[in-house]
Amino acid sequence: MSTALQPKPRIIGHKVRICIVASNYNEKFTDSLVENCIEELGDIIPMSRIDLIRVPGAFEIPVAVAAVIDREEINCIIALGLIIRGDTGHGDLVAASVTESLQSLAVKRIIPIIHEVLLVEDEKQAYARCIATAKNRGREAARAAASIIDVFAEIEKSMPKDDKRKNK
Repeated sequence: MSTALQPKPRIIGHKVRICIVASNYNEKFTDSLVENCIEELGDIIPMSRIDLIRVPGAFEIPVAVAAVIDREEINCIIALGLIIRGDTGHGDLVAASVTESLQSLAVKRIIPIIHEVLLVEDEKQAYARCIATAKNRGREAARAAASIIDVFAEIEKSMPKDDKRKNK
């Protein structure tokens, strides 16, 4: 795991649409993730349209992401949430389920999904990743989104879709 934020990607000048799906659970931390992500997106993709959808908890994030994909043309989806590992295995189960579901959606639907649904040990780790600046995962999610949007634009430009292959 990195100890600092990745460098800012180049500024994307074309208009893109990004949807953030964030949980409300652990609100102090998830609100900070959302705020930092939106602020960073505004800096590096100033022409972006950002939609925000809030869901009750981390477990509900994948189904909301699937609903967004089915209804809208989106360049990238950012999933934000926080699970604090407790005394039982429940947090691990939720985290694994969310991870597998988001990866499956991204691959099946061929849409970038940035996964920043964090599983942490305690509130100290949550603070370091959600509120502090050195390892802020909200900002990191925005930078990852900008980078993958750029990659997808390059793929589209250099390798246009072949409708014949799509039907196979």
